[in-house]
Amino acid sequence: MAKADYEIPGLSQYVPVPKLEPGKMEHSSPYIAKPEHNADLGFPGELVDDWHDKAIAKMGDLLKKYRSLQVYMDICVKCGACTDKCHYMLGTADPKNMPVARQDLMRSVYRRYFTWPGKHFPKLVGARDLTREVLDEWYSYYHQCSECRRCSVYCPYGIDTAEITMAGREILAHVGMGQKYSNEIIGKVYKIGNNLGLPGRALEDTLEGLAEDIEDETGVAVALPMDKVGSEVLLITPSADFFAEPHVDGLMGYAKVFHEAKIDWTVSSYASEAANFGMFIGSYDNMEKIAKRIRKGAEDLQVRRIVHGECGHAWRVAYSFWNTLAGPFDFLDSNYPVPQHICELTYDLLQAGKIKLDPSQNDDKVLTFHDSCNVARGSRMGDKPGGQFEIPRALIKASCNNFVDMAQDTIHEHTFCCGGGGGLLTDDLMEIRVKGAMPRMQALNEIVESDSVTHVAAICAICKTQFAKTLPYFNMGMDMIISVHQLVGDALVMSDAPEEKEEDEDET
Repeated sequence: MAKADYEIPGLSQYVPVPKLEPGKMEHSSPYIAKPEHNADLGFPGELVDDWHDKAIAKMGDLLKKYRSLQVYMDICVKCGACTDKCHYMLGTADPKNMPVARQDLMRSVYRRYFTWPGKHFPKLVGARDLTREVLDEWYSYYHQCSECRRCSVYCPYGIDTAEITMAGREILAHVGMGQKYSNEIIGKVYKIGNNLGLPGRALEDTLEGLAEDIEDETGVAVALPMDKVGSEVLLITPSADFFAEPHVDGLMGYAKVFHEAKIDWTVSSYASEAANFGMFIGSYDNMEKIAKRIRKGAEDLQVRRIVHGECGHAWRVAYSFWNTLAGPFDFLDSNYPVPQHICELTYDLLQAGKIKLDPSQNDDKVLTFHDSCNVARGSRMGDKPGGQFEIPRALIKASCNNFVDMAQDTIHEHTFCCGGGGGLLTDDLMEIRVKGAMPRMQALNEIVESDSVTHVAAICAICKTQFAKTLPYFNMGMDMIISVHQLVGDALVMSDAPEEKEEDEDET
């Protein structure tokens, strides 16, 4: 088990509702963004002198702009349906991590400044002034929410805590309290084109190296092109796919699929990043700017369709927001969906018989699948509801002979978050990440013990990184987490692969 200077939640036969410990996580806060990181996104460099008035004014703007936000502020009846649905509450026992309590951090301020009872009888309706202590409380607890939306599945009124978290973070950024991790990453996208700040030449070298790795493995020369004008497909993928395990194995899997299906494709050095951290900070202006960068990359390269790699929140932004932020995409081929997920493309090729998979190539593994939150609850795949659950599982089952699902109340729309989403994938939030991972680790551990599961596949870069980091805290190996398209790539029958030479009988 990995070591920590905080208590790591234990695993048991079921996830218990903990005895509440008020204030247990009030110390947890991410680093505040440096002035230049705020300024790059159009926010004040530091906390402004008139932060109180600007915060209230910004809240008023958001209430007018997004009718749903005011509905969420007014409609909660404190029924309790969401109280034990948040993985962070279950892992930390802090009552302010109950979705209703996290909502009330803003709702209490909303009542004080935007409702008649709150203005005149604040104590009677739970209204409170926006003080510096309250602002700091927002910064702490709104960065203990991964915007996973699991609580909204169980809310009888459909209150979306993710939308409230996004509003809270946008207000904080508006007065100069942006988060270092997310803001710095967005700035890299604007300056260089991807979250990691990989310049074009480094990206090209990486792709050339991966092509060599594939040829060494398969004997097939598979191209991983960059900035190829006139290609059919522009692949946009999380930048983790370019350098880190297990992500890079997924990228090699995409390349093998494109090669075998004879699909002409490319990545763009200008817009190599699929991820859109504008959603994490609640800034639709920054979401739009990043989305339009992808659109420009596609137009400049004159592609006919855009395909997303395995990234959960990137897929949600594209599926749910692209048309509003950067559409219409009328310059693309109307015969294909916009956007299109790599799993959709591969599944369609498999159904059409254009690729073949040999599942015995993965017989050394017993697989399960982690439904990533933004795919499961914020988007879909294919031409029917539930495709986001069926298509990845169909690819896994076609790629391996041994598959086991986790418990039904922990998958599909009920899936537990990995614990690192929503802009929390930073080392300064390691405690909340480990504790928030506990419910998913519990569900995984059950089938490890009952069905000898050896690997868990995912289609989200954040989930893969979070699993690799947190699995050791729960006595599981970090190499358990793999990409779906690693499985596909390993099982793919390459028609132009050289035949294996039979060993000479005398030598054997």
